[in-house]
Amino acid sequence: MNTFRTEINCSPSSPIGLDHKIFTIGSCFADQFGQWLINNKFTVLANPFGTAYNPISIHNLLLDALHNYVDSNLFTEHNGLWFHHNWHSQFTVNSQAELLAELQRVQKQIRTFLQEVDVVIITYGTAWVYELLATNQLVNNCHKVPATHFRKRLLSAAEIETSFRSLIQTLKSIRPNLRVICTVSPVRHLKDTFELNQVSKSALRLACYQIEQEKLAAYFPAYEIMMDDLRDYRFYERDMIHPSAEAREYINQKFSDRYFTPDTLRLLQTLKEIQKALAHKPFQLTSVAHQNFLKDTLRKLESIQHQLPVTSEIESVRAQLIHHA
Repeated sequence: MNTFRTEINCSPSSPIGLDHKIFTIGSCFADQFGQWLINNKFTVLANPFGTAYNPISIHNLLLDALHNYVDSNLFTEHNGLWFHHNWHSQFTVNSQAELLAELQRVQKQIRTFLQEVDVVIITYGTAWVYELLATNQLVNNCHKVPATHFRKRLLSAAEIETSFRSLIQTLKSIRPNLRVICTVSPVRHLKDTFELNQVSKSALRLACYQIEQEKLAAYFPAYEIMMDDLRDYRFYERDMIHPSAEAREYINQKFSDRYFTPDTLRLLQTLKEIQKALAHKPFQLTSVAHQNFLKDTLRKLESIQHQLPVTSEIESVRAQLIHHA
């Protein structure tokens, strides 16, 4: 154990390869995580439903997409715009018919991707849920409808586990060798108060433990890394709620240590160095030094082009080269 901190060991697991198709879903942490994988040239469909925080809504979004189902009871209109209580507020248009068409379009995209997916990564944010009193239905988003229209309650670990089991059975019927990795978001929901946020995270963590014990999914300890390893406010954004860029990078590295092979890690390190170099803006585009830098970068890109999709980067570098230089 380190004298000044308690580091969490993420021992290697069955590797995730660059040829695997990955689907991420859940809280805003799933957005960031999915984008990191995309930046590393993995084939990813990252949080296409928009952010979703509670497990039941996350599971239902996937099941509804697979069954081509949009609940007509959960459309709502506000100030001339239409929303759906199971979907994020980024999905809003001027009529119910237009919204239905858009949701079905997204569901079709997701359904197609899930036919070939290898890994699904789910990030749970909260166990607190809201139920629409008019229909007694659990919703993903209240869309600023007055709070008097909803009942707030806490999901039990048993409810989450039962719902997850239904999801995994459906997913495995399509992709028998599918791997699912569950994690609890390290972002704290302090609008529920410190005490009730901890109750919520505890319910999520217990559910993930039971799911893992039944070998229905694996668990990645993003929450524990943030709370017990990086337990210092210097690892938070200024809002003191969201992990900082440094914290996210550290958690990503822990994920890499567990799921990427040494060869993949070396390849991604080369890519990272190239991306960092390409982000540098030179003062003189035509200088000999910069042209030599471009040629060296081009050689590095060409050396990995058969392993990673870097065609756009190669074309960008070639466009900056002065051939007589």
